[in-house]
Amino acid sequence: MMPGGRVSARRLAELLGAWRAPNTRRAATDLAGGVRLLAQEGRLPAGTRLPAERELAGALTVSRTLVTSAMELLRIDGVVASRRGAGSWITAPDQVRAGEPADNDGLIDLARASPEAVPAMADAVAVAVRRLPVHLRGHGYQPHGLPELRAAIADRFRARGLATSADQIVVTTGAHHAFVLVLRLLVHPGDRVLVEQPTYPNALDAIRAGNALAVGVAMTEDGWCLDGIEAALRQSAPKLAYFVPDFHNPTGHRLDDAGRDRLGALLRRTRTVAVADETLVELDLDGDPLAGPAPLASFAPDQVLTIGSASKSHWGGLRIGWVRAPQDMVDRIIGVRATMDLGAPVFEQLVLAELLADPEPVLRERRRELARRRDLLITELATHCPHWTVRRPAGGLVTWCELDEPVATRLAVAGEAHGLRLVPGSRFGVDGGWERWLRVPYALPPATLTDAVARLGRVARAVGGHTAGGERVPIA
Repeated sequence: MMPGGRVSARRLAELLGAWRAPNTRRAATDLAGGVRLLAQEGRLPAGTRLPAERELAGALTVSRTLVTSAMELLRIDGVVASRRGAGSWITAPDQVRAGEPADNDGLIDLARASPEAVPAMADAVAVAVRRLPVHLRGHGYQPHGLPELRAAIADRFRARGLATSADQIVVTTGAHHAFVLVLRLLVHPGDRVLVEQPTYPNALDAIRAGNALAVGVAMTEDGWCLDGIEAALRQSAPKLAYFVPDFHNPTGHRLDDAGRDRLGALLRRTRTVAVADETLVELDLDGDPLAGPAPLASFAPDQVLTIGSASKSHWGGLRIGWVRAPQDMVDRIIGVRATMDLGAPVFEQLVLAELLADPEPVLRERRRELARRRDLLITELATHCPHWTVRRPAGGLVTWCELDEPVATRLAVAGEAHGLRLVPGSRFGVDGGWERWLRVPYALPPATLTDAVARLGRVARAVGGHTAGGERVPIA
């Protein structure tokens, strides 16, 4: 849904998911909360035209009176504006969020999986300040990226067993920017893009923004369904595929070498270009990233473009990412880039280059701290949400919780009243669904994480789940 567009009643019903609590007298409030959540997440951007109340009531199989009441609540909160003869639409983002508690008023954000900056960041900034003057003599535009940073990124690939030259690296403003560059280069309106199901929601948003069609292949309990991927590659002939093989977001799975070997063979045989998103690869909490599975590009060098970022390993505010591509594609990527931006900021590149000069001490401490937070989160979930099933991830930043009831959207709506921002499982699906799942990150400091899970338990009980004293479901 693009700003200024219109959402159909049927599509809005799909986006809302299981918005209504059973046997409730607060259905209008629940519906208003569901629409508010969609606006806050950006799935109903500012300016989006809403369907007529009669049409929405029909799609939701509720009374028009209920829909009218919900819309009135949204107008009072400033989420929706209406004008006679023009219908109703979502208002500007600052108005949508006007009723939210601010961070310093006790809101805990479990929607973002982003830790604070590594402790070494301040020292790296100080070094970058000293090194900046020499760059001030030039024009500052670096479409490929600073040579020293490209070399450092290439070194990290080689340390993981993938021969890489600095000429194969293009520095971007984050991994998401890298993915959008690849989409702009290879995918046209109406093309299909193969994705895992569930998958990273911002990737889905980027695919939709390009008017392409995301084709989802469901993950299994153990990870990737390679038979399903093979069938989808053969039947839908996607222009591009997108995979998160390392600590998959949101499930936490990691594809082993045997799986990568088979997937690489499939990509080669079908001549499908794929993006491997390695944003989380450095966060191997139970092992050594340098001893883990080989990068997917090792198994299909001509088919796989690898994107990565410093956002999770070092700090989201650094906004530096990269794409590793076959050398014959680098110039094409740079050509597309000229239509979007002219290069990543020099100062931030200097900061990351300093951090990557001796990367292991910084990354080792980051992994150690995140492992502590992961284990704390799992312990707290067992206490406060004992009927949920939680898979212990070997790395990354999130747990993928299976709920005892399909109430993820209602949890997210109710969480606002408890000062908790949540993202329901439906956000990670190609066409919604996943109401039995909730992604819970462990990126926050321990004390905040403990408070957040206590609130989450209260929200679960308020929505109608079991009490904390009930029979406990083992945590896998």
